[in-house]
Amino acid sequence: MTKGDMAYESFLKGYNCTQAVTVAFAEELGLDADTAAQLSCGFGGGMGRMREVCGTFSGIVMVLSWLYGYSDPKDVTAKKELYEKIRELAGRFKAKNGSIICRELLGLEKAEESAAPEPRTPEYYKKRPCPELCRCAADLLEEFIKENST
Repeated sequence: MTKGDMAYESFLKGYNCTQAVTVAFAEELGLDADTAAQLSCGFGGGMGRMREVCGTFSGIVMVLSWLYGYSDPKDVTAKKELYEKIRELAGRFKAKNGSIICRELLGLEKAEESAAPEPRTPEYYKKRPCPELCRCAADLLEEFIKENST
């Protein structure tokens, strides 16, 4: 099963978009699925359902940060290298989906009025590209990690 398949299935189980991506990579992060889900829970819906940066892309950034990040605030080389990786994956995600902005991907004019998540009904899944965006983000990230492991 690919990471994309895992992320897709996680979204369908009720995880938000960011959780779906991070849970797919929990093992690589050295985390259990519950910890990965809790760490990433606030980023869903474009950060707290504000429809800003797509949660699937936030998941990419979280995983990249854990795998390639730094902790020394003076390590500008590591910071630059991480930011380059983020920008590269942003470019790949945009090339496939047109944007990394949640509301643009959903065809919304503005942010949601309410913080309350919509019920996950069959109609919800018909109008939302989110499961496929979870798959796309996790597949791009899995490919990127393989490319950078040699």
